[in-house]
Amino acid sequence: MHREGADPDSMVMEDILCDFCGQPWTEDRPMVEGHQGACICGNCLTIAWTELMVHKLNDPPGADEACCMCRETGRPEPHWRSPLDPTKLVCRRCVKQAAGVLHKDKDIAWTKPSPG
Repeated sequence: MHREGADPDSMVMEDILCDFCGQPWTEDRPMVEGHQGACICGNCLTIAWTELMVHKLNDPPGADEACCMCRETGRPEPHWRSPLDPTKLVCRRCVKQAAGVLHKDKDIAWTKPSPG
């Protein structure tokens, strides 16, 4: 998501916002981009990973709901919903892919949450 009023020809980090919490991209808040500019920050990814992978949350989407990251509708697997905007959701597959991206990046101190 982009900050309202951002110049698409002159974007800066702070113009990129997490689709799930609305916070801007900063040096200490990593982001992973999905399709069509959708982003999830490391903080939201930590919560989504914990709920989906550790606590095994099973919240399938409605038939017409789409994952913000991959834009696919009707995926039967569990999704994580933004607590700020329940219309924003990310599928388990995208959470796994985004977690892999951040976990492997040696310049980012983000790790996949573990149980306990």
